[in-house]
Amino acid sequence: MTIINSFILIIIGLSGGLVVGSGYVAFLAVLGIIPRLTQLTKTYKFIQVYELAIILGTVIVGWMSLRNTVLFQSEYWLIPIGLFCGVFVGMLAAALTEVLNVFPILAKRVGLGDKILILLMAIVLGKIVGSLFHWVYFVNH
Repeated sequence: MTIINSFILIIIGLSGGLVVGSGYVAFLAVLGIIPRLTQLTKTYKFIQVYELAIILGTVIVGWMSLRNTVLFQSEYWLIPIGLFCGVFVGMLAAALTEVLNVFPILAKRVGLGDKILILLMAIVLGKIVGSLFHWVYFVNH
């Protein structure tokens, strides 16, 4: 590969990263997910910690995925790491649905306006069963 081809690939990669990163930040900023998350958890004084965690997590995991990183640790470390990742994604999803009022609108459309708790439990249990099926069937085979 020539130096010009390498330079073009670097420019394309950086441009793509900037576009995706800008879209992600705009998504979080415009919808106000982080402030709403801190409001729901009553941890507004830690808003900068939330923001720093999102930025560092995105950068570190992005870098690790590009570098083909292997951590020589016990597989038992996957339990707390998976738990923390699940809590993070779940809380962001909960804040997003709270901001957009997804569940009340969905409950009215499906005709379960007075039984929103059943709808929430069905979604949660479906997510748990789907995740377990994925990890047991696809990851171990």
